[in-house]
Amino acid sequence: MLHRILLVDDNLQGLRARKVVLEELGCQVTAVSSSTEALQQFGSLSFDLVVTDHQMPEMDGIELIERIRAMRPTTPVILVSGIAEALGLSDINTGADLVIQKSCHEISALTRAATTLLTKRPPRKPAAVQGSLTRSAAAGRR
Repeated sequence: MLHRILLVDDNLQGLRARKVVLEELGCQVTAVSSSTEALQQFGSLSFDLVVTDHQMPEMDGIELIERIRAMRPTTPVILVSGIAEALGLSDINTGADLVIQKSCHEISALTRAATTLLTKRPPRKPAAVQGSLTRSAAAGRR
C-alpha cells in the first residue's frame, strides 16, 4: 500500500532532503513550504502522515498541528525541530505523535518514526480479557 505523507518545512534544503528520505521508504510525498499551503493540501487530500517543521513564518508547527487535529484528529503527526530539546518540546505539549530533534541522527529517527506510525495497528484486547469473555459467554449458554 502506498502511504501518502504531507511534508511541511519553510527551509527548502530540509524539505528536499526529508522528501527524498520518505520517498525511499516507498511513500508518496507532497512537500510544501508553508503552513498555509499545508492546510490547503490537507483540506483537499487525504494523508496517512504529516511531518512538519516547528519554526516557520505565518504559523508555527504547533499551531499547524492544532488545526490538523481539528480537521482529522487521528492523522499521525511528526514534529521536527532544531530546538526541541532546548524548549522541552514533546508529544504531550505539542500535540504531535512524535517529536524529533534535528541532529545527525534525524534521518534515522525520521525513518523509524514514519515506519512505526504508518504501520501502527489498532490496539487489541489482551488475550486474558478475550478468553474470560469467551468463558463467560459459554457459561451463560449452559
